[in-house]
Amino acid sequence: MNEPIELSISCNDCVRRGTPDCEDCLVSFVLGDVPDELVMSTSDAEVVQLFTSQGMMPRLKFQHRVAPES
Repeated sequence: MNEPIELSISCNDCVRRGTPDCEDCLVSFVLGDVPDELVMSTSDAEVVQLFTSQGMMPRLKFQHRVAPES
């Protein structure tokens, strides 16, 4: 049985993409050098939260890119 998707992070929407923060982000840690999008279920997110709280994984550094006003 598939769990519903609870969290989807697109690196294309992050202002930190390609910066040193990107290199030390949870998404880069999980996906590698050229991250694109990370999708996690609720149970995945709970495990990640436990690991990051104990310093075993880098934390999520996603910051949403704001679209320019027209």
